[in-house]
Amino acid sequence: MKNEILVETSARHLHVSREDLDILFGSGYELTNKKDLSQPGQFACEERVDIVGAKKTLAGVSILGPVRSSTQVELSMTDARSLGVDAPVRESGDVTGSASCKLVGPKGEVVLDKGVIIAKRHIHMTPADAEEFGVKDKDVVGVKINSNGRSLIFGDVVVRVSPNFLLAMHIDTDEANAAGIKPGMKGEIIK
Repeated sequence: MKNEILVETSARHLHVSREDLDILFGSGYELTNKKDLSQPGQFACEERVDIVGAKKTLAGVSILGPVRSSTQVELSMTDARSLGVDAPVRESGDVTGSASCKLVGPKGEVVLDKGVIIAKRHIHMTPADAEEFGVKDKDVVGVKINSNGRSLIFGDVVVRVSPNFLLAMHIDTDEANAAGIKPGMKGEIIK
């Protein structure tokens, strides 16, 4: 396949602000890097919190580091429905008017009036990657997945370009299951 990109599954997680981390884990607490992620500088943390919605609680949800300017929860549509939250499909960072929830940590609780989203599927690219693929930041493309019995084409995939990125497509667990994604699978960009 030409125009190949690695497809990675992004399971439910959250990013926390300094203020909320202090409330959830104690003043001055620092996140513990459990495992580096594919995007440079990003890591899965040892720390976990519970996410409380109107219908149920998701226990032990991973925090991704480093600390961010604002707290954001990223769920699959199945997660959002089971929690009873009306989370919109959005690009990461676009939380205006998004869903609310409560976060429970070992030292305290935080009630978010916004910040819960279903992350829009996207591709991370460097400027050199974007030039090679003939796309630019914020372009919307399709990605064809060839899998045994579950092949499909994902539409509405946003291209995100930064020199700080590493080439990879991110989809949530619902999307990965629909396409039968396995570690190391690749997709083909379709314009």
